[in-house]
Amino acid sequence: MEKQDVRLSLDEARREIESLREQIFYHDYRYYVLDSPEISDAEYDELMRRLRQLEAEFPELITPDSPTQRVGGQPLAGFQQVEHRLPMLSLDNAFSRDDLLAFHERVQRRLQGQPVSYVVEPKIDGLAVSLLYENGVFVRGATRGDGERGEDITENLRTIPSVPLRLRTKNPPPVLEVRGEAYMDRQDFDELNRLRAEKGEPLFANPRNAAAGSLRQLDPKVTASRRLNVFFYALGYHEGLELESHWQVLEYFKSIGLRVNSLIERCSSIDQVWNLCERIHGLRDSLTYDIDGVVVKVDSLAAQTALGSTGHSPRWAVALKFPPEEATTVVEDIIVQVGRTGALTPLAILRPVEVAGSTVSRATLHNADVLKAKDVRIGDTVIIRKAGDVIPEIVKPVESKRTGKERIFTFPDRCPVCGAEVQRLPGEAVTRCIGKACPAQLVEGLVHFASRGAMDIEGLGPALIRQLVDAGFVKDPSDLYFLDPEKLQQLPRMGKKSIENLMAAVEASKKRPFARVIFALGIRLVGEAAARELAAHFRSMERLMNASREELQAVPMIGDRIAESVVTFMSEPQNRRVIQRLAEAGVTMAEEEETAPAARPLEGKTVVLTGTLSKYSRQEAAELVRSLGGRVTSSVSRNTDFVVAGSNPGSKLTRARELGIPVLSEEDLEGFLKE
Repeated sequence: MEKQDVRLSLDEARREIESLREQIFYHDYRYYVLDSPEISDAEYDELMRRLRQLEAEFPELITPDSPTQRVGGQPLAGFQQVEHRLPMLSLDNAFSRDDLLAFHERVQRRLQGQPVSYVVEPKIDGLAVSLLYENGVFVRGATRGDGERGEDITENLRTIPSVPLRLRTKNPPPVLEVRGEAYMDRQDFDELNRLRAEKGEPLFANPRNAAAGSLRQLDPKVTASRRLNVFFYALGYHEGLELESHWQVLEYFKSIGLRVNSLIERCSSIDQVWNLCERIHGLRDSLTYDIDGVVVKVDSLAAQTALGSTGHSPRWAVALKFPPEEATTVVEDIIVQVGRTGALTPLAILRPVEVAGSTVSRATLHNADVLKAKDVRIGDTVIIRKAGDVIPEIVKPVESKRTGKERIFTFPDRCPVCGAEVQRLPGEAVTRCIGKACPAQLVEGLVHFASRGAMDIEGLGPALIRQLVDAGFVKDPSDLYFLDPEKLQQLPRMGKKSIENLMAAVEASKKRPFARVIFALGIRLVGEAAARELAAHFRSMERLMNASREELQAVPMIGDRIAESVVTFMSEPQNRRVIQRLAEAGVTMAEEEETAPAARPLEGKTVVLTGTLSKYSRQEAAELVRSLGGRVTSSVSRNTDFVVAGSNPGSKLTRARELGIPVLSEEDLEGFLKE
């Protein structure tokens, strides 16, 4: 009998809505502030789904601070001006240890030698914002503007998940203004630019510009579609709050649900301050977000008041700026580099220039879309950006310096290394060479070919593969089956026994199942599971090689992109020659006669993997679970049937035990193979 929906009374709906909001606020706090989530994304999504459902049924219960109101309202006609009740001052800059010591001496002199402690914070490279809470509810947000007045971006700030719409406290101050920095993570910035490139839209120069551009959208839904974040770092105007130090302010922020950077520390001496500044500088390239320096603040709020401010900056704080990471130079040429996975990457050859402490002579242009969107030409004057040891990238050309002699670069349709066809699958930004004998990707392809999940050639690891390639003995995977034992004696540390073992391992690999041969070929997007489906459906390499896109798409798990990849791979003459030689060597080229279907004891079961397994990589273990009929997910919830735990398991094991979910060992997992 179907379950009947029972409409709740208004009071019942109000109670459930309030409960759902409290749960969501709590889990937002765990996720964004403590970085320690307690539920899976699916469980969180279910809470939001139920809340939206109830608010749709009872629209009179919707409040501005409801989590559902982050989606963005109607487009604005323009931004209103907001006057800051306390000015948002800029900071004086320091560029060296001497500058920092001079700041410290000024502070001590004005405080007449009183002991001074400092709080040191990473200087996030984003957009300064000010948020106003009244009785714990977010009511207004603004940009810094000129420091006295900014633009009202309340509706856009509401869309940012790390901005609490209601503070986590039962006794909020009547008025609390907090300052923070809105920013975009580098990975999200790259994804945003990739999507803009696909649409032919102008690219953002850097994450800071992307964050600023996103917050200044008149349509809040556009802001909501972009992944922004906020760190809070200072008090503005407030009432009913008594704290003695900046450190206490930050601790208070964390307690009420405002996100504070985890790298912030308190230092009791200027030497400690300098050491911490150097440590944060060293972490710069490993962070997920951009920082352009470190902010040093006097900790005592009373001392801050005594020190006061100049017309434009506080005397109690200074920004220690890192060396600049941008410079201007000329593009002398554009070439295409083929990586070890076949990816074609355009590189700009630059007139050498000093940037971020080193000489730069080349910069990445990422892919064909980025090259086209940025419209970089040979002969252009360009702005380049470098982060640490990462290869620099071109931010944009300086169009005002064009003379008309610049040349537009055309992306190649054949591999510049081996001449094979290049392929770009629908939905992907990267163009790849599909040639199996391409020297640029030969070693990596051979490592995959010989790996455990593929042909499993024991003893044939990366070091030996490199020797075979460097000696010219192997130019594509099929050459492994025609090795001359006498020639192998020329290689270092290859004695008679080692050669015998290698030849035996190569011989044994000829009998690997057909599905593993397909996987070993390294066809783009064809993993172990897809290879098994292709082997079971086509049953021979000949049929697979001649399959049409429509025939491939009829196979379970094989969608448009995989079908396109297989057809393109099989149409390349270089690849067909490799397959022909593998067949001549006696490698399995067809499925065995059909037998009774294998048992699938994990059919319909959800499994989570955690820790390090001794016999399987994480990918291999996942494929094993799938081959037994199971489904692998990344987080533990009440819907999980089993957790497979190896050595050094993480929080997933703890969560499984809390929920009473059975925990299996690696041996237990293998035991299902015998059922």
